[in-house]
Amino acid sequence: MARRLIPLLDRVLIERIIAPTKSAGGVLLPESAVPKVNEGVVLAVGPGRRNKDGDLIPVGVKEGDKVLLPEYGGSLVKMDNKELFLYRDEDILGVLTE
Repeated sequence: MARRLIPLLDRVLIERIIAPTKSAGGVLLPESAVPKVNEGVVLAVGPGRRNKDGDLIPVGVKEGDKVLLPEYGGSLVKMDNKELFLYRDEDILGVLTE
């Protein structure tokens, strides 16, 4: 049975994009040659947080957005043999567009 995590407040569930470990010709690359990718895809978002007046401040990203992430941070969540990360909305650096 597949489980689904729905973040609370202004949390965003992200799957990091993993850099390819093989070259275009099929050669395995050493770990030192694989660049670190600070990008991810938004899988789920919380409803947002409330300000001091009780008004809802919605999250700035939506499911399916490709986002730029900080080098460090996020809380690791392992679900269905995948490593996912929970970030606060304010920690996401930007939305990437084509």
